[in-house]
Amino acid sequence: MSAPSHQSTEAPAEKDGVEAIVPLMPVVLPVVGGLMMLLIAFIAVFMA
Repeated sequence: MSAPSHQSTEAPAEKDGVEAIVPLMPVVLPVVGGLMMLLIAFIAVFMA
């Protein structure tokens, strides 16, 4: 018997979108949070 072949004919797996964003979370979350707070404050002042 010959040794089993470990070659794969499948295409390489594509990187998941969520996994691509995870390293950016320490930057994205504060920026989006700050923008949301400014938007909510603007709405509160405009409605008052």
